[in-house]
Amino acid sequence: MQKVPEEVYNRINNKIYDQEGDRWWHPDFSLNLIKTLFNPFRVGYAKKIFDRLKINPEEKTALEVGCGGGILCEEIARIGYNTFGIDPSEQSINTASKHASENGLKITYINGAGEKLPFSDNSCDIVLCCDVLEHVQDLPKVISEISRVLKPGGVFLYDTFNRTFLSNLVAIKILQDWKRWAIMPPHLHEWKMFIKPSEIKWLLSQNHFTWKEHRGIMPDISPLKILQYLRIRVKGELTYQEFGTKFKMTESSITNVMYMGYAVKSFPL
Repeated sequence: MQKVPEEVYNRINNKIYDQEGDRWWHPDFSLNLIKTLFNPFRVGYAKKIFDRLKINPEEKTALEVGCGGGILCEEIARIGYNTFGIDPSEQSINTASKHASENGLKITYINGAGEKLPFSDNSCDIVLCCDVLEHVQDLPKVISEISRVLKPGGVFLYDTFNRTFLSNLVAIKILQDWKRWAIMPPHLHEWKMFIKPSEIKWLLSQNHFTWKEHRGIMPDISPLKILQYLRIRVKGELTYQEFGTKFKMTESSITNVMYMGYAVKSFPL
């Protein structure tokens, strides 16, 4: 994989995180779905991997790349990790810092980009990057930087969208383009920037990682029921927070739309 061409990258609206970055925790903002719908699955999956690898969070450092308003960072901090979050949106970082302080959580937030992480080599035990890889212009550089800052034996957890016909239908057409059901901001995602599992596995292999697994992310109700809830939300009869509690995202063998996985940084020979 190579850096995304400028004309493709410019189709997505990453400015939304500056324009409305102070609304991450608002119950009627689209990105609140990260808290209500996706975060429970992500945290549950992360805990499962931490337990599988017998990782004790005491004196361990976790970094979230693309932390937004701090929704996932706060859960990682509560597990017991020394937690850092980095994001290119200054507005989002300010919101994350304020919310952590109000909730008595010690999290260090930094305004910066995944292509140039302000951390020394081999300084992190865990790196998380969720719903972010499909937003960056230089994915190979981001993966390279994550590898650089991870200690040998460190764990990289991530989730992203697969580039398939089904993901185009669900994530782009239904959720963004078709007004009858669209609940996400226009141009939030660009299908050509979605990442096939084979592509990220190859990038990981080129950056001193041992890839471990991919698991699909699927709702626990039927597509028809989801369309019904989407329509109700579009009509304003549900807040985003209420919509996000109507069903759960669960682990699946089907990776056609979204998938989550992890890799471990190899020890030098």
